[in-house]
Amino acid sequence: MINRDFTLGTEQNVKFYEKDRPKSKKGKEMFNIEEELKKLPNKPGVYIMHDKNDKIIYVGKAVNLKRRVTSYFRKTKKTQRILNMVALIDHFEYIVCDNEAEALVLECNLIKKNMPKFNVLLKDDKTYPYIKINVKADFPDVYMTRRVLNDGAKYFGPYPNSGAAKEMCEFIKSKFKIRQCKSFKYKDRPCLNYHIKRCSAPCQGYISKEDYHKQINQIISILDGKTDGVRKELEQSMKEASEKMDYEKAAELRDQINAIDRISQRQKVSNISENDIDVIGLYKDEYEICIEIFYIRNSKMVGRDNFFLKGLNDEDDKEIISDFIKQYYMGRSFFPNKIMIKEDIEDRELLEIWLTQMAERKVEIKVPQKGEKLRLVEMAENNAEITLKNKQKSNQHIIVEMKDALKLDKLPRKIECFDISNISGTYMVAGMCVMIDGIIKKNLSRRFKIKTVFEQDDPRCMREVVERRLRHSIDKEDDGFGKLPDLIFADGGITQIRAILTAIHNVEKESGKQLEIRVFGMVKNDKHRTRALIDENRNEIQVSDEMFNLITQFQDTVHDTAIGYHKFLRDKSMSKSALDDIKGVGTTKKALLLKKFGSVQKIKEADIGEIAKVKGINEELAQKIKDELSNN
Repeated sequence: MINRDFTLGTEQNVKFYEKDRPKSKKGKEMFNIEEELKKLPNKPGVYIMHDKNDKIIYVGKAVNLKRRVTSYFRKTKKTQRILNMVALIDHFEYIVCDNEAEALVLECNLIKKNMPKFNVLLKDDKTYPYIKINVKADFPDVYMTRRVLNDGAKYFGPYPNSGAAKEMCEFIKSKFKIRQCKSFKYKDRPCLNYHIKRCSAPCQGYISKEDYHKQINQIISILDGKTDGVRKELEQSMKEASEKMDYEKAAELRDQINAIDRISQRQKVSNISENDIDVIGLYKDEYEICIEIFYIRNSKMVGRDNFFLKGLNDEDDKEIISDFIKQYYMGRSFFPNKIMIKEDIEDRELLEIWLTQMAERKVEIKVPQKGEKLRLVEMAENNAEITLKNKQKSNQHIIVEMKDALKLDKLPRKIECFDISNISGTYMVAGMCVMIDGIIKKNLSRRFKIKTVFEQDDPRCMREVVERRLRHSIDKEDDGFGKLPDLIFADGGITQIRAILTAIHNVEKESGKQLEIRVFGMVKNDKHRTRALIDENRNEIQVSDEMFNLITQFQDTVHDTAIGYHKFLRDKSMSKSALDDIKGVGTTKKALLLKKFGSVQKIKEADIGEIAKVKGINEELAQKIKDELSNN
């Protein structure tokens, strides 16, 4: 166990911690949890839970390490997620910090670095788009970027997706005659954009820097949401152009004014006066959680986003929001002035300090009680509910159709599919994939080595694997396989269906339980593509194209799982050599030997002096290698 004092939980310290901590417990004394709990200090810090393979499964922070870590091992009420986590704890370690704020930063860094399975993980790899204007340039252009640098340029956003940012860029370039080219340089003649009146050709000196920057300032005002001043300025210019009978210029200015009016009307959502606000709403049902974020910039809605979380339905909403804020804003380059949420959270003040430090300006977390701000939070929650229900509806009609097409007594909420993979009876394995409520869950896929079949016999392999899988749920429902499936698909025809039915019958007889599981086969054509579903009586079942596509995708997924595992074992076996059994020759020395000589046979033929020239190998070990290989 490591218990070290950290003065600051920075990324640098995370790298130091990762490099310094032990990678395994081999050779160490048995970790006694009860004894180690007694040694915990009454100080703030971060605790790290490990499983028996030394994998980090949970990271948390604490005001008082002793009180917090000890609480996991007391007989108190816990959520199912925490119960599952505690059951897997083999040993833990902790890092003492000066205060809770430092512990929070280190906790966030370690979660981001290790992605522990029992932390609330926001799987969001998106980098949000911004609009960038390099105001320091003589003739700036306007373009989309995903990198925010401290380079003196102006950045606007983040936009919820690239489509929204591109739409705004297109609007600007269509209404203002700024340059379209990526790299500015003076040319012999203007490009096509000048002739179609989409560029003022600064490369030809047709516009001064001052007049060009006047356009850029108008664009900046629009992106800032300050359209009133720009509109008045354009109206005045339009009036002057009309008086001079420059009707073409007046029409151009009129189009700009109309476009600005459309943008303003589309974005306006409230009369809130703050500049930058993120509004967070949460909705959860029995199976899933949806978190919706509204991005409010200068009283205008510029976008929204949503995130889905599972396995947290018995968790407190406040803890979910707190963990979400930590993960969502960790490593961001843009921070709002305010974050609005429905209920106050326990570590609100601590999160405000953390956000303020990262933003280098004040960031507040607010819980509105009335008025427009409360209405916006409620709107975010209502949208989270609608988003989650719409997501579920899009898949529900498929499983309803499946229930009718397969003549099932109930909806097939959980479906499992199995496939066998081998080459002439070698490296025999199986893959299992899971579909829940019409969604294929790749994280629930499982791989099996065949244990009782020693020759090529796919039906017997299928029977063994399905029996093993069913026993897992009967013996212990929360062991990773979860509840029994409502339906099983076999990647194959009638022989595979009968093998699975035999497996179900054997497990029923062994356990004394009646298993209500229907079985169907997914048969392929001569091009190895899914052709049809068949039942145990060889009847082919007609399904819609949408359902057929989903079943084909399911079959492809389980096939990839099985064949991928088969390839992994085969490659692993092929990488073995006679060197693996020689004491003193590890992975590194083995690689160096094979790199120098090319094969085990050539090492065997080499003399001791040549072998001893390899880095890390002395004459004694060279002699041992020579002797061992000669005896093989």
